[in-house]
Amino acid sequence: MTTLQVNRRLECEGLACPLPVVRTKKAIDEMNAGEVLEVRATDKGSVADLKGWSSRTGHQYLGLKEESGVYHHFIRKAEPADTKAEKKYPHTATNEEVLRKISSGEAIHIIDVREPAEYAFGRIPGAISIPLGQLEEALTDLDPSKEYYVVCRTGYRSDVACQILSNKGFQNVKNVIPGMSEWTDHQEQD
Repeated sequence: MTTLQVNRRLECEGLACPLPVVRTKKAIDEMNAGEVLEVRATDKGSVADLKGWSSRTGHQYLGLKEESGVYHHFIRKAEPADTKAEKKYPHTATNEEVLRKISSGEAIHIIDVREPAEYAFGRIPGAISIPLGQLEEALTDLDPSKEYYVVCRTGYRSDVACQILSNKGFQNVKNVIPGMSEWTDHQEQD
């Protein structure tokens, strides 16, 4: 296999979403256009997170190597004219709003886009698991006419998921903020 020339390495082992993306943004800002950043992460969610971030900002996601549970992401910094401002999904709901709807007995549709292990150890009751990296292939199982509340640990992955859903014609989607990191009510577990 050809060795890829990298200009900078970023150690993100042991960090969970959104920190690998936050640190990647900072590192890319400090680099020159055309240079390659290698991001080393152990969070499986970083695969979808960094691919999505690169796509949304115009930077080139060159690829991924996985070795012994460490994901090596390779990203080339774009020329300034090719970069795009990162946008936040505008429609949100708070944890409290979701809890009020559940407590009132309202039937709501919650999509949890975290990785399966995160979902297994604690989720909002009734939430279905569709990890962010599998969302596009699961679209045929979802009804675009229904209202969906999308949750992750901090609101970052769910923001990306809401943008994907919106771009695919789902009109009634809300990003749950701040997500499971501050969910204080009952949780289901496996």
